Amino acid sequence: MSKQTQRAFVPDESNTRLLRDAFGRFATGVTIVTAQTPEGVVAITASSFSSVSLTPAMVLWSPDRNSRRFPYFERAEHYAIHVLAADQEDLCFKVAKDAGGLRGLDLGQNAEGVPVLEGCLARFECTRRAVYDGGDHAIVLGVVNRAEMREEGEALAFFKGQLGRICAH
Repeated sequence: MSKQTQRAFVPDESNTRLLRDAFGRFATGVTIVTAQTPEGVVAITASSFSSVSLTPAMVLWSPDRNSRRFPYFERAEHYAIHVLAADQEDLCFKVAKDAGGLRGLDLGQNAEGVPVLEGCLARFECTRRAVYDGGDHAIVLGVVNRAEMREEGEALAFFKGQLGRICAH
């Protein structure tokens, strides 16, 4: 086993890039969160998503407070979290560039009127339970009302700031 170079540091305001790079060493799935607003569907990409509880079924995700999209999601009582498949990279980029990037697409709606994407690896239709302070992000805790999943497919993932595939073989 070869000796690897390790870099230790104390996170502070002078080295946020270094901290971001360290966080990037953890591969995460890519999600799109959707909500309905008076202006129509609003969407945001998020890799800060996690399961929390099985009983009751709960998940969390963490939007950036500095995002222009944040007020929509902070107020959204209902939203849907879509775990993207590797073949949905185009949706990821479309939403990353534009909060209204899904407008004009033929989207379904769930029972609460939230726009939903088809063909994702998984979808969690949620009701907001709480929003907690998470520094420059918020921690949005939601109860899962309904879930859907696909049996096959590779995941779209972030690793070291790059999009890629996670194979499930």
